[in-house]
Amino acid sequence: MQRRSFLKKATIGAGAAALATPALAQNLPTLNWRLVSSFPKSLDTLFGTPEVFASALRKATDGKFNVKVFAAGEVVPALQVLDAVQNGTVECGHTASYYYLGKNSAFIFDTAAPFGMTARQQAAWMLHGNGMKLMRELYASYNIVNFLGGQTGTQMGGWFRKEIKSPEDLKGLKFRIAGFAGQVLAKLGVVPQQLPAGEIYSALEKGTIDAAEFVGPYDDEKLGLAKVAKNYYYPAFWEGAAGLSFLVNKKQWDSLPPSYQAAWEAACFEAHTDMCAKYDALNPPALQRLLQNGAVLRKFNTTILDACFKASQETYAEESAKNPQFKKIFEDYRAFRNMEAQWFNVAEQAFSQYSFNKKL
Repeated sequence: MQRRSFLKKATIGAGAAALATPALAQNLPTLNWRLVSSFPKSLDTLFGTPEVFASALRKATDGKFNVKVFAAGEVVPALQVLDAVQNGTVECGHTASYYYLGKNSAFIFDTAAPFGMTARQQAAWMLHGNGMKLMRELYASYNIVNFLGGQTGTQMGGWFRKEIKSPEDLKGLKFRIAGFAGQVLAKLGVVPQQLPAGEIYSALEKGTIDAAEFVGPYDDEKLGLAKVAKNYYYPAFWEGAAGLSFLVNKKQWDSLPPSYQAAWEAACFEAHTDMCAKYDALNPPALQRLLQNGAVLRKFNTTILDACFKASQETYAEESAKNPQFKKIFEDYRAFRNMEAQWFNVAEQAFSQYSFNKKL
């Protein structure tokens, strides 16, 4: 099956690259590619992930395949990475695919869907369900081949100037929020704003927006969001997980020697795994620092979450009715998510609800 072949090639490629002899390496071309990121250099989790990838790829190919990483704005704007790869302006990019909702709403499933899967569940769908197959079909129409490019895990709900006590408090709220979740919250009166990371602080400081979400404590601390809004809400119902992607121009991908393709896939897996582990290690102490410096941790109440869930269901139905690609992927995603939820409720949830309230 395709998913097994995908994993097998990456595993074999990593081993083959490690065992390659100098003689074999001499027969391979020296390549220098450009990768454009949607993120600024200051965010070492997000911008750092393609750097981890590039280092792994360089080592696996004995320095023959080099990828130089460019931050948002250095070559193309933050939210034009997909366009740059599709058009061949650059060979590859690293981004969150739900930024391109305007091109095709089905792109959300490569990143995050409201009330969707956790990081582990999404990885299971991509690698052992139909996720990768379905997303590859979608990207093919944009002249792109996609690869796993990192995972943030469950995100925070964002920074708000005022308390949000009921759905009524959302009406008229100018909220920086990316992708499909903006459409969902618009049903409750929110005015969604999609801004790249580098513009969030100034917009919140100037009052252009009333609230903002990004990722979680570590990145939010770096962006300084607690300085201009103290109420830190959780959970982000729209991002139980958020997957990032490496995008490669199809013509460029097809031109690569098979050993370079295998090395590429192996490097993607290394970077993908590293990002989630890094967030899990850095978010807890960052949250402690934020709270010590005056941030107020607040939880969206059930009334708000219920209203958002209802709006999500309505938005899924509307998109399915007008976009056949969305409908096809959503039906598969939903079935996999619902099955995963049954198992996680039995094992993971029961364990965490009891055990994580105790200190060892």
